Amino acid sequence: MQTIKKTDHHFVEKAMSAIADPYRMSILREILEKGSIRCCDVVSLTGLSQPTCSHHIKLLAESNLIESRKEGRNNFFTINKENFKKLGNYFEKFADC
Repeated sequence: MQTIKKTDHHFVEKAMSAIADPYRMSILREILEKGSIRCCDVVSLTGLSQPTCSHHIKLLAESNLIESRKEGRNNFFTINKENFKKLGNYFEKFADC
């Protein structure tokens, strides 16, 4: 059985906390479906205010589940595939017990 590093625990705890919110899950599903989105897309998706959407995006970014790239005045958010793989690998360890 593989041991799980303490840093993995911290990453997973932060990621799971970010994912636990239904609005953030809907943002992640939208990014997955479209490939990338802007903050204004999140406003129309959720119906929440722009500052609230920015807060949700910030939490997803701080958990390293999404990445951003700037194009002109817009920030585009995409899934951080490597960290989702890391999350999947973390949980696979539990199935191997």
